[in-house]
Amino acid sequence: MKLCFLVEEHYRHDGMPLDVIRQLAAWGHRVDVVRPGGSLLRMSEAVHAGSHDAWVLKTVSGGPGLTLLEAAAAVGLTTVNDARSIRGVRDKALAAAIARSHGLPVPVTYAATRPERFAEIPEADFPLVVKPADGSSGRAVRLVPTPDRLACLAGEPTTEGMLIAQPYVPNSGTDLKVYSVAGQLYATERCSPLHPGRTVRERRVPLPAEVARIAEEIGQVFGLDLYGIDVLLGPDGPVVVDINDFPSFRQVPDAVARVARAVLHLARTGTTPRALPRPRAGLLPYAAPVGRG
Repeated sequence: MKLCFLVEEHYRHDGMPLDVIRQLAAWGHRVDVVRPGGSLLRMSEAVHAGSHDAWVLKTVSGGPGLTLLEAAAAVGLTTVNDARSIRGVRDKALAAAIARSHGLPVPVTYAATRPERFAEIPEADFPLVVKPADGSSGRAVRLVPTPDRLACLAGEPTTEGMLIAQPYVPNSGTDLKVYSVAGQLYATERCSPLHPGRTVRERRVPLPAEVARIAEEIGQVFGLDLYGIDVLLGPDGPVVVDINDFPSFRQVPDAVARVARAVLHLARTGTTPRALPRPRAGLLPYAAPVGRG
């Protein structure tokens, strides 16, 4: 098969996806690598029908690779994941709105372009977790304990994009990272980025049945094939605080071969663009209050 991997500069030396690319090549497949952030692209010729069996994106949020992936989808090429699905999770404000409309357990989410606007949030919702709506890898995540501490964020560098704020979910200082590869789920435990003083070695752990149901439903709602979710086990049950397309798959056994086989399967079968299911009417599963939200 002929595949094209779009690899942003941030991941040009990263084992995921480079090891997957090497594995696919070792199996006899042709893999072209395009680095959208470091190349001059002639868009009228970069993407055309029949150029590759599938296009695969490994990028940071807000990276230019998604534009190229969407161009591939626009001319009818298979993309991994579906380009519209990726757009749905890369914008954390949009992802939160979609998830809550389907009854998934995500915190109440506020969005603004300036952190001082969060002073209008009811004090009962504090502490707040504030982060960029297009953030990734824990970048610029802040815990704001009280409204008066929002002033500390005002002087920090910001982008033109949105910020989101969510009520902090009390937890043990660790979170679960759940990975989905070809329908198989794997869970690892790791330190929460909001508890840097806690030392826990990242390790595989049993996947609670309720978390597995939530992870499967997220894949269905967002139309994702390869993805991960970050889950906190709060006092009111599991809470999803992030959704990632094509994550690192750390601690997944034989991850490189599993991901490579999944990419080939999706390339052979084709990923049909899937419209998001309609939000359910009435009482929704997992719709109980989350944390202070």
